[in-house]
Amino acid sequence: MLKIAILDDYAHAALASADWSQLDCKAEVTVFDRHLSEDEAARELAPFDVLCTVRERMALPRTLIERLPNLKLITIIGARLTNLDLDAATGRGVIVAHSGGPALRAPEFARIGAATPELSWGLLIATVRDLARQDRRMRAGLWQDRLGMVLAGKTLGLLGLGRIGKQMARYGQAFGMEVIAWSQNLTAEAAEAEGVRRVEKDALFAEADVVSIHLILSARTRGLVTARELGLMKPGAFLINTSRGPIVVEADLIAALTAGTVAGAGLDVFDIEPLPADHPFRAMENVTLSPHLGYSTAETLKAFYRDSLEAIAAFADGAPIRVSNPEALARE
Repeated sequence: MLKIAILDDYAHAALASADWSQLDCKAEVTVFDRHLSEDEAARELAPFDVLCTVRERMALPRTLIERLPNLKLITIIGARLTNLDLDAATGRGVIVAHSGGPALRAPEFARIGAATPELSWGLLIATVRDLARQDRRMRAGLWQDRLGMVLAGKTLGLLGLGRIGKQMARYGQAFGMEVIAWSQNLTAEAAEAEGVRRVEKDALFAEADVVSIHLILSARTRGLVTARELGLMKPGAFLINTSRGPIVVEADLIAALTAGTVAGAGLDVFDIEPLPADHPFRAMENVTLSPHLGYSTAETLKAFYRDSLEAIAAFADGAPIRVSNPEALARE
């Protein structure tokens, strides 16, 4: 009997999202509905053969993998998991199985792929209209005390014009905004094909009324937005980040928000997730927070868990699929 740990299932969605009964008599499934620290994970997960992860919610560094003596399989969502030490897993003979079956096939992907841009646009509107703070005031028996900003006629600056950035551009255009964009590889021709004006990075921060980040976290995007870029923004401009927290230097953003050089921020992603209870963002009135909801919808998680279950079932049958580290197969 395989012992399977489903990690970080905050919304209690895993068991209802896929037909785990197909593992009956083959596996025993345990769901963890809270985030585990590394030391907690080492203790709690030591008996398990399989870890079923959801994006980057659980970090799996070498220091943790080496403390899990029974671990044989890790399922991940997407082609890679940035906070998983793949070399450490391979060295221990732990197979890493990525998604890429039903969860990523069209036309389903076209539908679930809308989750992040839809959340991004909702967070953008909530931020520029101070919606979360005004909701809190109403619940306290108070009324409006701050004015919002109209988007029509303003400039939306997109860091990244990939799949999500393109959809954000369409939303901005539908709201009557001028859209500008920059990324390291973006050409003027590619931007123009989307009705977007390509600008240099400094110009984007200086011209935009709202800057929205839609880049993949990598060595060249980590720490891309610093005090220098934030200092170029208009005093009334807003920053939205639904991509990855470390793209922005967090301390620099806190300083800019505290000083008022950036009017406000809408943040769905953070350096440390879940966001620590004593984090400064929690007490800042000009920050609108959401707990990494970008991809977290019923439709998306259903596709994610279905793909993970498919990989686990194949492993249980002795025929692993979608293996990210085939070298581990030789070490089993």
